[in-house]
Amino acid sequence: MTGAHGGGTPSPWVVRWAAEIPAGGAVLDLACGAGRHATFLGGRGHAVTAVDRDAALLAALEAIPGVATVQADLEGAPWPFPGRRFAGVVVTNYLHRPLFPALLEALLPGGVLIYETFAAGNERYGRPSNPDFLLRPGELLEVARGRMRVLGYEDVFVPAPQPAMVQRICALSE
Repeated sequence: MTGAHGGGTPSPWVVRWAAEIPAGGAVLDLACGAGRHATFLGGRGHAVTAVDRDAALLAALEAIPGVATVQADLEGAPWPFPGRRFAGVVVTNYLHRPLFPALLEALLPGGVLIYETFAAGNERYGRPSNPDFLLRPGELLEVARGRMRVLGYEDVFVPAPQPAMVQRICALSE
């Protein structure tokens, strides 16, 4: 988890759980930043929709096979994918709680949510430190409760690539 957009290699959490996404299924990479996960998942044969508000970052992804880009304001505009469903939704280093219902609705039955972002306690290590951008203890479990089967969950300190508190989940829609 490096920087706001997490450029570079894909998150080990995403790599660990990517095989759970149905083969060839469409994937939404939300707030994709530099596209490390879109590139990785496109390379695994998924048709990836990479969405971000930063047109410059998206432009660099347009030549990647299997990746389609969508520029959208995820916080100040309507949900850009009404009625679209995906076999996988990946979110890293991003939190906008009002999107949780749309993310769950965007998953096909048996679809996989892979989510990883900063958690309470991260303020001791740097940014983000605003509680609005830090998951509360157990918050991702609460999002999944009664709607998804949790395959993996952690709320942990990670020492690298930079010290941080993170919360992450991989869950199947029912």
